[in-house]
This record gives sequence, C-alpha cells and structure tokens, in this order.
Amino acid sequence: MRTSGAHEGGEATGGTGDGNGGGESAGSAGGGRQWARADATRQALLTAALHVFADRGYADAGIAEIVERSGISVGSLYHHYGGKAGLYVALWEDLSAEQEASAAQAVSAARKDGESDPIALFIAGARAYLRVCWERRDAARLFLGGEGPSGSSLMRRSRAQHWIAQNTKLLRGPCPGEPAGRPEQVLSLVLTTVIGETGREIATAESETEAAEIIEEVCRILIRLAR
Repeated sequence: MRTSGAHEGGEATGGTGDGNGGGESAGSAGGGRQWARADATRQALLTAALHVFADRGYADAGIAEIVERSGISVGSLYHHYGGKAGLYVALWEDLSAEQEASAAQAVSAARKDGESDPIALFIAGARAYLRVCWERRDAARLFLGGEGPSGSSLMRRSRAQHWIAQNTKLLRGPCPGEPAGRPEQVLSLVLTTVIGETGREIATAESETEAAEIIEEVCRILIRLAR
C-alpha cells in the first residue's frame, strides 16, 4: 500500500553535517530513519482507516476510532492527511495506482514477448487489472457503493474517463496522427465499463477460484466484443 500523504513536504530534515564525510553520513542516516518512521505512521493510519471505513462506512467512520485503531496521534493524522477525507482519497489513489501499474506492466511484458495484436494487449492489461481487484478486495469493496467525501463522485468519473482514453489508444494500435473515430470510442467505453463492473463482482467473490473463473470468462467475452 502506498503511504503518500497530502503534507509530506519538509518531513525529511536530515542535516548536512559539519562538512566532513562522517557528518554527512550521520545526517543521511538520521534523515532515512525519520522518513522510515513517517512512512510507518502513514501506513498505520491508512490500514486503520481502511478497516474502519469497511466496518462503519465512510459517513459513520470517526477520526477517534481510526486514531485508536492505528495507535497514532490525532495530530499526526491531520498532519499527513488533513482529516477523514484525505485518508479516503489516499486509499483510492493507492488502489487506482496499483491497478494502473499492474495493467501497464502486463501490457509491457506482453509486448516484450512479441505480442502486437491490440486486442491481445488489451486483454493482458484487463486481466492484470482484475487480479488486483481480487488481491486488494478489501480496498476495492470500499469504493463499490459510491460513498465518500464531497467530490469523490467527480474523482471516480475522472478516473473512468482516463481509463477509457488509455484503452482507446491501446485498442487502436499504432495510428499516429489519426484521431479515434466514434465507433472506436464507443467500443472502448463499452469494454471499459464491462471491466469496471467485473471488478465489482470479483471484489465480492467467495473465493480465489471463483474470482479466477470470472476473470477468464469475462476476458473471453471481451475478446468477442472487441473482434
């Protein structure tokens, strides 16, 4: 889980030492330890927030319970995330970044193996994305109901538009200088929507076997739709 917060600037305060090598090493080591502690603090807060949001729902989740569960001070929570909404956004960004990175890595690996068919590359990315929905199902379930702070609906729409644009480029293949036509845009919209809804099903699957079966069946359907 990523642990980047909204207020990280200035946390690394390692000194420059007194001008000799030993002082610089000591300063670097001190700065490294401070960054490690800050990262552990953010991780503890995000983990606690995920559990509390899952148990209570975003609206009913309380800062006090998150602080108690994390063992971190309320001051640190506000320093790193600014409040409950910041924690929610950080969890969302963490999951989205992992999904996107996994899909991109799968497409890149397929290309390195010699695959050039746009649909095959698209399916490789879709399969990787959906696997993350299972592996990170606790986080994925949190965003299924659409609950969240003010602006979260816009955040989700923006992410969906980003995925559609990326998938349109991937499905078109190498077409430099040629804008996507309406049929290509609609196809990408349909396929991306199917993947998003499948992610919801996978996040609530009863077992890894069931999740894997859903992924493979949906990938077969995606291929038929894309051809």
